[in-house]
Amino acid sequence: MPDDPPDFDGFDASDFDPPPHMRGPEDPVAYDAWFRAQVEAAIADPRPGIPHEVVMRKMQAILDRRKNPSRSA
Repeated sequence: MPDDPPDFDGFDASDFDPPPHMRGPEDPVAYDAWFRAQVEAAIADPRPGIPHEVVMRKMQAILDRRKNPSRSA
């Protein structure tokens, strides 16, 4: 599909750790404020969203390759 984002597979566990500037604070009140700011920033982001079906198809392909490494070529 021409509108698909680039294929970002080959992840490892550390790829899912947020970078320091995106980690939330430990204090619950500060975390709530931080989280709300993150949501507001995401809502205000003018970039087009990725359709759910596209994300799910790509994630399923990544999971399938993890389950069957011999088929990843």
